[in-house]
Amino acid sequence: MASLIKDKLKSATGHNAAEDAEAKREADKYRLQVTAGGSYDKATHRPVAVNTGEATYFENKHLRGKVQVRIRNFQGLPSTSPSSSPYFEDPHHAKDQYSLAFSFVPKHDIPSLNAVWGNDFDHPVRDRLPPGFNTAFKIVKDFIDPGLSCDAYADEPWLYGPALSSWFALVVGDKIGQDADFPAPREDAAMEEGGEGSGSEVRQHLGLPENNEKRRKHFLSAAHRESFTFENGRLYQADFYNPYLDFGNFSLKLPGFSLKVIKYVDEKSHCLRYVFKDRESGEVYMNVNFELLMGKEVDDALTREKSGMRTSQVRAGAVEGVEEQSQAGAMTENTSDSAPKAPQQHSTSVNGVAETSQPGSVTKDAAPTDAREAPRVANVTESTPDTFPNLTDCRSAPDAAASTPEASVQNTAPDKDQVSEISELLQASATSDRRSDARGIL
Repeated sequence: MASLIKDKLKSATGHNAAEDAEAKREADKYRLQVTAGGSYDKATHRPVAVNTGEATYFENKHLRGKVQVRIRNFQGLPSTSPSSSPYFEDPHHAKDQYSLAFSFVPKHDIPSLNAVWGNDFDHPVRDRLPPGFNTAFKIVKDFIDPGLSCDAYADEPWLYGPALSSWFALVVGDKIGQDADFPAPREDAAMEEGGEGSGSEVRQHLGLPENNEKRRKHFLSAAHRESFTFENGRLYQADFYNPYLDFGNFSLKLPGFSLKVIKYVDEKSHCLRYVFKDRESGEVYMNVNFELLMGKEVDDALTREKSGMRTSQVRAGAVEGVEEQSQAGAMTENTSDSAPKAPQQHSTSVNGVAETSQPGSVTKDAAPTDAREAPRVANVTESTPDTFPNLTDCRSAPDAAASTPEASVQNTAPDKDQVSEISELLQASATSDRRSDARGIL
């Protein structure tokens, strides 16, 4: 069954070994960098230390948040990041390629009716869509996430689903003070669906299913989303993961085939941004960017990284010198039999800035004591019309490769009969092998 599906999908998408080899050579020219912030403005973003225990903090007028990203076979920036994470050793995530987990505390009540999660762009991508894109979207919508809608051919294309039906794990937590610290998602453990503290009572009061897949199906209903509010001051945690986007090899792995996307990357289309936002008002709650750096961008990023390491080493050495001088001064003063002297000052220079310390003390920039002081620098039924009014389904639009003369690859998208045949095969496979969380079909 699996081989038959693969053969059908390969013929539908023009997949071949020669293209794979070329795509691998191209992939070696890039480095992946992940950043997070509370808006689309990259200047406000902070780098995400992938596969580490360091969560990235961000804040805007809507909420405070922390982001944790894991990527299998990670080769990107920072270069000190591990290539994998203990997260993928969990049996439930053995096939997943990445995880984007986050925790947040709203600063005001946030209605969930129009709160969406997904991808969007600030420029057209219709001339970069691969052949068979519409087929791939149909597979995703029919078998992976029925809540998805998109318009890939718009000037500012988007692909969204209701946030509460898109996240694969959701934890409703306790009330958190507006100035209190709050936990980040654990790096070494998988997040489990449920509630913590008074959050368990919230879930029970709303009648939320305990199973994550049933909860996702529950929130496909606009009426159910309307009854749920992200409360001011309450902690929420979520995890979004899947086995389909392989950031290690820059490929899309849908059931039965792998599509190399690196050849469709250009100077404009090299950033995949995930966003949590209100679709009606456009207000952004969180933005996480997966950006492919190329050429000079890679060189500049590596230079900045090395420069930052050297600066840290210089500062550490200078501070150590101050400590030694201070200790020596303190010993001299303590062993003196003469009258008390005025405290001796010890000076040093860190990065050209003079610092002065009293005996036995060190003067330096204080590190933030908690995350809030950190610098502020990012499915199982058809969605109904009231979910997203006036949406354009990708399946009804023409294939970009066929309508764009400049397309580098000839359109090989299958006809309706092929799509129907593939869907029947996938459905048959899904019936026997599908996991409870709908992440895998084969």
